[in-house]
Amino acid sequence: MKYQKTWLSYEQQADLLESRGLSFDHDELISHLKSVGYYRLSGYWHIFKRDPEGNDESFVEGANFKDVWGLYVFDRQLKLLTLDAIERVEVYMRNQLSYKLANEGGPFGYLDRSSLPNMSTKDYGHFMSRCFGAYGRSKTKFIDHFQQKYGDSHGLPPYWTLVNIMDFGMMLNLFKGAPNHLKKEIADEIGIPAAVLESWLLTLNTVRNACAHHDRLWNRRLSYKLKIPRSHKYPEWHTPQSIGNDSTFALLTVLGYLLTAIAPESSWHARIVSLIEPRSHSDLKRMGFPDDWETNPMWGRWLAASPRQRNVDQAD
Repeated sequence: MKYQKTWLSYEQQADLLESRGLSFDHDELISHLKSVGYYRLSGYWHIFKRDPEGNDESFVEGANFKDVWGLYVFDRQLKLLTLDAIERVEVYMRNQLSYKLANEGGPFGYLDRSSLPNMSTKDYGHFMSRCFGAYGRSKTKFIDHFQQKYGDSHGLPPYWTLVNIMDFGMMLNLFKGAPNHLKKEIADEIGIPAAVLESWLLTLNTVRNACAHHDRLWNRRLSYKLKIPRSHKYPEWHTPQSIGNDSTFALLTVLGYLLTAIAPESSWHARIVSLIEPRSHSDLKRMGFPDDWETNPMWGRWLAASPRQRNVDQAD
């Protein structure tokens, strides 16, 4: 099919939305169309259409751009909190991997492919190529220092330096390639099986990239389904409700669980509770939150620890 749509000015875009039944303040809408763009905002007003899954482009009665913009701002704040949590996980994993791998194989153990037994020859070659690329591109002072002092003898730095110029994907590949007993050690310290941790890291890598490219997150369905710990050992993931494995609710539960283990003093749980609590029931439903999500043991602890909840308890 040949593409038939034509370029529209901001005023014409506003006229089009008005003809479809969206209410708005003219100056406010034009301002946001200029700063964000029609196409990006369309992902947030889609749910306000009469038939979001069909060909009817008209909006439901009472649809207002203020609600669309509020959803956009919420999603932006959600992505910032998600990236904050993923960064903490990434830094933790870098440190754990470099500490344990260097202890077992030496500072430059990664130069021996046998030290990464779960990495194929092809994957190892690709991994090393990315290490050299990251090393060559780095402008950090600690890399400059290493090159000046040790560059005549070493083409790459030791583990504890190298991991700090890896992106999330490289760190993930290092974890996947590490010996099974080391992966288990790291996962045991977090409190989950190694296979579950690997699946979580794979999902976080995808979500991180989506957030970095400003994709919508709040009602996203995860392309890589999370592995959920088994019910007989981890009942809070299954009772009184199942967490699921592909929703924003599942993602936030995973991040909250990880931060409880690796950054217990973080205020992240209180901040995420403060962000999602004011959202409507329908918004939370689209994020995968079950009706009784507050009764989940993990979320119950995070709710009880949030400043807002403490204030309510004190008022009672």
